[in-house]
Amino acid sequence: MHTSSILSLLTAAAVSLVTAQSIKTGDLGNATVVVNNPPGVVYQATLPDTAFDKAAFPNGGNIQGSIAATSNPDGIGVWFKVRFSNLPKEGGPFTYHIHVDPVPSDGNCTKTLAHLDPFLRGEDPVCDSNFPQTCQVGDLSGKHGKITSDPFEVSYYDQFASTAGGIGAFFGNRSFVVHYPNKTRISCANFAVVDGSSAIIPTSAECSVAPVTSTAVPTPSGNVTTPHPTGGVPQSTKPPVTTTTPVTVSAGNAMRGLSNAFGMVSFAAAIMFML
Repeated sequence: MHTSSILSLLTAAAVSLVTAQSIKTGDLGNATVVVNNPPGVVYQATLPDTAFDKAAFPNGGNIQGSIAATSNPDGIGVWFKVRFSNLPKEGGPFTYHIHVDPVPSDGNCTKTLAHLDPFLRGEDPVCDSNFPQTCQVGDLSGKHGKITSDPFEVSYYDQFASTAGGIGAFFGNRSFVVHYPNKTRISCANFAVVDGSSAIIPTSAECSVAPVTSTAVPTPSGNVTTPHPTGGVPQSTKPPVTTTTPVTVSAGNAMRGLSNAFGMVSFAAAIMFML
């Protein structure tokens, strides 16, 4: 039993080592917590009556729904309220993201370009929701969950989006797009300032998805955890503004990680035979 425990512990450590070295972040580092969002400003984007992908609704129509967002009262991060219904009967679960450009007047969702990604992370590999600071800022479904029901309604807190103009994470002049899993764009809509209320910010009981807590990502120099206050609604204590070290994955690092992992497992096996 003692030998088996040693082997299990060392194997787990090896797996953790490989996992830590496989986390990808942006070329410009991890996304940073936004602390200067203007309180009280509400942005909303509502899908149009007709889908961009006509094949998704051969008889006409579209997904019905919207995304509304407002700053937390202390200016740290943004609360999102997402509502969708009348989804395509097949092809889910669906994803949705904030895109770089607004939808043009012709409604062409392709012209919204790529996901909002100010830290140059890229889409591949897919976002690990356990480390949201390493994801694209605009990858809302990657960080907070795909559309898995009809109707679908969820509220969540995102530390890395911004309602303050002038920075890359600002989405107020951008759009969001709903996709099939194969990335086909079904529909899209532009964000705009609207009259709103604090109803976007849920109570603890109303929040169907727990607020995101940014777990520290292991890095060579030691990444800084970006804490989220406890409770359903963030408290007024501002988290520190942190500059996080990129978690880069080169071929050499990957091979060294695998080599170290196999070395640990081999060492554990040797101990087992010696005991």
